[in-house]
Amino acid sequence: QVQLVESGGGLVQPGGSLRLSCAASGFTLDAYTIGWFRQAPGKEREGVSCISNTDGSTYYADDVKGRFTISRDNAKNTWILQMNSLKPEDTAVYYCAAAYFISSLSSGPYDYWGQGTQVTVSS
Repeated sequence: QVQLVESGGGLVQPGGSLRLSCAASGFTLDAYTIGWFRQAPGKEREGVSCISNTDGSTYYADDVKGRFTISRDNAKNTWILQMNSLKPEDTAVYYCAAAYFISSLSSGPYDYWGQGTQVTVSS
């Protein structure tokens, strides 16, 4: 059974950092791309970053480049989104998702989704 579980969200002040984790199980991970998405109240879900497990390529949305870093902890089958220099506009529910072979910041190719973790950036 495919399962993605996010953790690490919380409340942080502007300029602070958070580290989100996505633990995956139940499928052949090497053939998948893991993506991070977010959805703020009243807004559509948007792609933040993704990493291909076939060649390690990474992709970022323009507004998080230089601030967020996606990586994989192979030993733990866990994907990390390190978020630095957080801004109030980063406030959203963050989701990780898995797509078979396709690397994209659009949600369409993603077949499996976690339940989400809340990130709030506020003073």
